[in-house]
Amino acid sequence: MSCGEPHETDCSEVLDHLYEFLDHEMPDSDCTKFETHFEECSPCLEKYGLEQAVKKLVKRCCGQDDVPIDLRAKVMGRIDLIRSGQAVPDQDVTHDAAPGVSPSQATASEA
Repeated sequence: MSCGEPHETDCSEVLDHLYEFLDHEMPDSDCTKFETHFEECSPCLEKYGLEQAVKKLVKRCCGQDDVPIDLRAKVMGRIDLIRSGQAVPDQDVTHDAAPGVSPSQATASEA
């Protein structure tokens, strides 16, 4: 997505790193660039607002659920692999997370 207007920070860069911005996981200098971009670009500001609202809704509805320790470890391990640029195996980490639950039961419960 791009608004078609030239900006110091390209729309695609902003959208590619939107969740890092939302989660406060980027340097202050990059945050400043993104804030400036949002002041100039209505489509990106709208996308930011939508993603921020979804994030708040998920937190409100699901924020009290305890995450199994082994699932958290697997997810964090995959994030570390992705950040390091290594190949990530194509498997669903949730199927291994619940001992005693077959993949078909896990899939049925996800539906």
